[in-house]
Amino acid sequence: MFLKLALKSLLNRRGSVILTLMAMTVSIFVLLAVEHIRYQAKDSFANTVSGVDLIVGARTGSLNLLLYSIFHIGSPTNNIAWESFEDIASSPQVSWAIPIALGDSHKGYRVMGTTLDYFKFFNYGSRRTLNFDKGHAFNHVFDVVIGSDVARKLGYSLDEKLVLSHGIASTSFSLHDDHPFTIVGILKPTGTPVDQTLLVSLEGIEAIHIDWQHGTKVPGKKITTDQIEQLDLKPKSITAFMLGLKSRMATFDVQRNINNYMKEPLLAILPGVALSELWQMMKVLENTLRLISVLILTAALLGLSAMLLASIRERNHEVQLLRAIGASPIFLFMLIELEALLITLLSASLGMLMLYVCLVTIEDFLASDFGLYIKSNFLSENVFYLLLIIIISTVVAAAIPSLNMYKSAKMLQ
Repeated sequence: MFLKLALKSLLNRRGSVILTLMAMTVSIFVLLAVEHIRYQAKDSFANTVSGVDLIVGARTGSLNLLLYSIFHIGSPTNNIAWESFEDIASSPQVSWAIPIALGDSHKGYRVMGTTLDYFKFFNYGSRRTLNFDKGHAFNHVFDVVIGSDVARKLGYSLDEKLVLSHGIASTSFSLHDDHPFTIVGILKPTGTPVDQTLLVSLEGIEAIHIDWQHGTKVPGKKITTDQIEQLDLKPKSITAFMLGLKSRMATFDVQRNINNYMKEPLLAILPGVALSELWQMMKVLENTLRLISVLILTAALLGLSAMLLASIRERNHEVQLLRAIGASPIFLFMLIELEALLITLLSASLGMLMLYVCLVTIEDFLASDFGLYIKSNFLSENVFYLLLIIIISTVVAAAIPSLNMYKSAKMLQ
């Protein structure tokens, strides 16, 4: 009877109740969406690289090294001599080493020179390896493997030719058009910067710069592809390299030795620690979004309270009737609280349904255009606590109109 009475009371005031329900639904939707996307984005961000014990580059800030080596943002302060790389990679504590050479691009996408070990040892997420959607890794000097975003946005397929640009500008007039590359592989989506990268061999990077000096092509000097393939294309320097160690216990020891390397100034960073530092820099934006969500919810709860408070003045006849049949002031107090809880529970259900539909709809779009793999399953312990807080907040917000109803009932005694 108690629940039935509350439902009939809400239906009797369906106009104002529907508007309040809509406001609560939107506010709960925004709050849950922000929390879920924040958590998923943080998880995706932290999983950009895994299984790499150390990232080594020229001495600079740890965040700068992380940004240009993993996210391909910015530029290094200096290169690393190939001899230094070979010296460190040959250490008995090192299991594998992946060299990285940056500096060229293609239509705004970064080109990265590396070795076949990159496809073998580089991991992302929970130790996921790189997999090919089509083709295979590069085998020849002028082979190129492209990320899924590059293939999709530029409409590339296997065996197509492409020309690399000197430098990292989105528009460049310094083209390596005398030595085009052939697409031999397209990687599956990873949700990491790999999707927006073109991968070539270190020999390929050296080959396209043989007849270049100081960033410009030497006039009148032309070397054919056949001549290039006969040359020793051992690189003189690289941008950075990743290390996998035989024992995680040796990480700090190897890091210290690299940071104190005598032949040239180097910096070794732990990618996990650097990623955490980088995420901390985004805390302001994260907290701002959460604050906006809380303010939206607070406004909706105040609206709910105002609606219930206004309705009490119109319910004097109802109060008198309920009092006449024996309803106590406590009964009327609980009736208002129940009405508020019913509105909130229905709003929460609609908000979660809206969020699920939206996530399913835009899941592929977020993955392909922003590299964010947001799961449609948003139910988690955090969501449970959020819903519990919303319910408690509803009880508090409905306390003022409930007390008003209680006082009105007491006056009729």
